[in-house]
Amino acid sequence: MTAMLEQAAQVMPCFADVQNAAAMLAGIAHRTPVMRSNTFDHRVNAQVFVKCENFQRMGAFKFRGAYNAMARLSSAQKQRGVLTHSSGNHAQAIALSGQLLDIQTTIVMPQDAPAVKLAATRGYGGNIVLYDRTQTTREQVSADLLASHGYSFIPPFDHEHVIAGQGTAGLELLEEIAHLDVLVVCLGGGGLLSGCAIAARALAPNCKIVGVEPQAGNDGMQSLHTGKLIQFNNPDTIADGARTALCERTFKLIQKHVDDIVCVTDQELIETMFFLWERLKIVVEPTGALAVAAILHKKIDVKGKRVGAIISGGNVDLKQVGELFGLLGKAN
Repeated sequence: MTAMLEQAAQVMPCFADVQNAAAMLAGIAHRTPVMRSNTFDHRVNAQVFVKCENFQRMGAFKFRGAYNAMARLSSAQKQRGVLTHSSGNHAQAIALSGQLLDIQTTIVMPQDAPAVKLAATRGYGGNIVLYDRTQTTREQVSADLLASHGYSFIPPFDHEHVIAGQGTAGLELLEEIAHLDVLVVCLGGGGLLSGCAIAARALAPNCKIVGVEPQAGNDGMQSLHTGKLIQFNNPDTIADGARTALCERTFKLIQKHVDDIVCVTDQELIETMFFLWERLKIVVEPTGALAVAAILHKKIDVKGKRVGAIISGGNVDLKQVGELFGLLGKAN
């Protein structure tokens, strides 16, 4: 598996790849809505345009990259089936794409993955292999399965077609909303941020691009600021989709295209989720709220500017939401 990934990592996506991904996804992925809130604008003294990938198929932007990558496999690769590892959203995206493309899928997932994501992945026909984070790594489990079965491997973000597919979310936002001053994107492994940054640099070269990650897992921020790739292992944060780290490829793309990375606390994420649920009437998961949290809690200077923010997903356990909102003590 290592040799295969090292070979794949040599390919760096460009804007043409994002455009090709958009053509591949046309009529298959949802063109998700862009929402506004006067209350939000007044609170931050800016015009904020929120791209709602929580309305994407399977509830997150991950469908874009998974389908784009799987649709480009050869007939022989499709017949062997696809393997991936994921804490949840990429798992669902691979499973759903497999269902649509008639490809068998196997997904390595942690035992403590959100129940709603496990159930949805199974519902889309994915074969789940669970592992214990305290005993092994998803990379090791995946390597064993690849050696045994010869699957085609599509990782959550370290893949040129996955990154290009994720970039179509930013492409759509920039096509619909002209003259953005700032684009704010959540950051986990860097696929969404990298892809959107590629699109933004082509369509809005003067737009400031900012990534946002949880404070407990701010390895991306440290990496960008020091110029050296730093990777945290499973940070303790409610943003389960951001419990991963940049890879060499996404780090290089971020170094090339992204202006800054900031972080928010879990408490700020909870407050932002409450705000989005209450004011925009939309279901957003903790990871999905990262970009909006950075704007709402003024981690970025957006005063008087036109700002785009991407909500990455809405696959949240409703029981967990009750517990999280209970931590607020009182309504905003």
